[in-house]
Amino acid sequence: MIKHLPDNASGNFVKLRNSLVTSTGKAIGDYNMIEEGDTVLVCMSGGKDSYTLLMMLLALQERAPIEFKLIAMNLNQKQPNFPEHILPEYFKSLGIDYLIVEANTYSVVKKKIPEGATTCSLCSRLRRGIIYTTAKRLGANKIALGHHRDDIVETLFLNMFFGAKLKAMPPKLATNDKQNIVIRPLAYCSERDIASYARQMNFPIIPCDLCGSQPNLQRQKVKEMLNAWEHEQPGRINNIFRAITNVEPSHLADVNLYDFKSLSQAIESNEDPLFGDIAEQEKPSQLFDIQLTDDANITFTRGAKSETISETKENS
Repeated sequence: MIKHLPDNASGNFVKLRNSLVTSTGKAIGDYNMIEEGDTVLVCMSGGKDSYTLLMMLLALQERAPIEFKLIAMNLNQKQPNFPEHILPEYFKSLGIDYLIVEANTYSVVKKKIPEGATTCSLCSRLRRGIIYTTAKRLGANKIALGHHRDDIVETLFLNMFFGAKLKAMPPKLATNDKQNIVIRPLAYCSERDIASYARQMNFPIIPCDLCGSQPNLQRQKVKEMLNAWEHEQPGRINNIFRAITNVEPSHLADVNLYDFKSLSQAIESNEDPLFGDIAEQEKPSQLFDIQLTDDANITFTRGAKSETISETKENS
């Protein structure tokens, strides 16, 4: 029997854990991530996110009304000082099906990337190819990754700042070869909650800096920016994520998503304030219930002439 709670778990921890399970289950349901008979390859890096992902899926597997299989997978990329024993021992303690894949991508990355440059992009591409190949070999039709809500928001800003594109990490996507479906069951979970859960679960964390310090990572800079915004106004990161799920193509500028050229007459659903955003902290009803006072004047200027009209309650 898998142990889902630490010894002497507090009421607050149980509440946190249940909230994560609920959020994970909701994301899976909203995007139909897992179906009857699926085999899900759970990618495990040894970080807090992947441990949390595995535990959430194991919890849901026990209570779900459908049957699906989980296979935990770790890719040992042969980084120096990588503790190879940690994940196999952890998987055995859970009594779950797992696979360790060894591929010396570290030497490839170090050979291709100049000293001092960031290695994450090439490393990610190599890792992705190996994961896809492994999924096919195992007959796994779903690949679960541990990206959470904050990762998705950070990716949105990275693509805007450096790719000039409104693009994030979708909770569910088909691979380019259409052979696999990638799912992100933690899409509704915040990094803060995941970190708190992982600390109290005392997972045997493997550090993510085995490739060495990379101070120039743009993702870290975006993370710091978002955390500063969150500190200034709590809830801002969640609102940004909710915006990704609530898109109005008619109020952006992509002619491939909305037929602006054929637009000849406004419809009520497209109405928007003419001069920028709705005032902060102000309800729309407060903006549009404004009445002109008796002494309000409106001046119309045409050519060199102007005409002033006094608006009153009777003629407004």
